[in-house]
Amino acid sequence: MITIYIYWISTALLSLLYVSSALLYLGKASFVRSAQAELGFSATFLVPFMVLIKLLAPTVILSRFNLALSDLAYAGILYHLLLSGLAQLSVGKPKGAIPAVLGLALLAVSFTTQNVAREMPSPYAPAAYAIN
Repeated sequence: MITIYIYWISTALLSLLYVSSALLYLGKASFVRSAQAELGFSATFLVPFMVLIKLLAPTVILSRFNLALSDLAYAGILYHLLLSGLAQLSVGKPKGAIPAVLGLALLAVSFTTQNVAREMPSPYAPAAYAIN
């Protein structure tokens, strides 16, 4: 029973991180473009794409209407968080990598506990085990 709560709390916090980030991208577009430019990215095309992805990935994980898409969303978030954290570290801004590290921790907990909390088990998640 505790594992189910752990899954839902970690998944909700991960989703909140992504949705709040997407809202930041929408609300403070000029700030985000300048921050992306500091990292060496072309923000003109990157920002709208990232807003879409940051809204779709948590939606797919929470709704889980398609198991394969849910697993793909987990993988996409993993790569995004790894690359985001590494980009911040490569320009000498370790504090900028903190959200990515927190997101990676939430992602790991959510992914590893999903088979206990969800009806259809993911073939890629660890074997289901429950903490009572």
